[in-house]
Amino acid sequence: MTSPQDEPKTQNLFTESGYYEATDTASTSMLSDVEDRPSPPVNRYHGGIDFGLLVLRLVLGAILGAHGLQKVFGLFNGPGIDGTARILESVGYTAQPTLLAWVTGLSELIGAVLIVLGLFTQIGAAALLGVTANIVYVQWHGGLFEPSGFEFELLLAAVAFTLLFTGSGRIALDVNTPWRRRPVPFGVFFLLIAAAAAVVVIVLAR
Repeated sequence: MTSPQDEPKTQNLFTESGYYEATDTASTSMLSDVEDRPSPPVNRYHGGIDFGLLVLRLVLGAILGAHGLQKVFGLFNGPGIDGTARILESVGYTAQPTLLAWVTGLSELIGAVLIVLGLFTQIGAAALLGVTANIVYVQWHGGLFEPSGFEFELLLAAVAFTLLFTGSGRIALDVNTPWRRRPVPFGVFFLLIAAAAAVVVIVLAR
């Protein structure tokens, strides 16, 4: 019969990967095996999440990038800068509508390029969120599901908002940047910028 002192002592370890290990502290060989085990990289690849974020980026960038091309260059039967200015004026943006047309079109176009490339992703997402938030504000009176409702723009704004806090994922040019490794504080910062820009446009341009 063995005494409690003779029983092997165990120690519970959590490796950096999160796996649970029970090791015999009296056996240095088992402990050394755990210590010598290579730790996973901090920015390890997660195929499903990274691919899903890539799809979100491509879809959001394609839709709003096309709208930016319509506004700035008149492509895809778009109104161009002059037509965009008249549209903005008709929905209440009467102060400097031409300047606002340039700001809106370039925000959509540049923001879309950054989102698709995954380069300075939070900046691109903030630009697109500011634009879509203004559109939701303008169309709010039309209701959510009416023909002139804002459900589509709300969905685009939600995708941009999501990318603010998730970052680009690893399939992007941002892969080794600090704002991809720590997306939440950068997301909060650029969310405040997007909100401030949207409020300034609503207050000063209407």
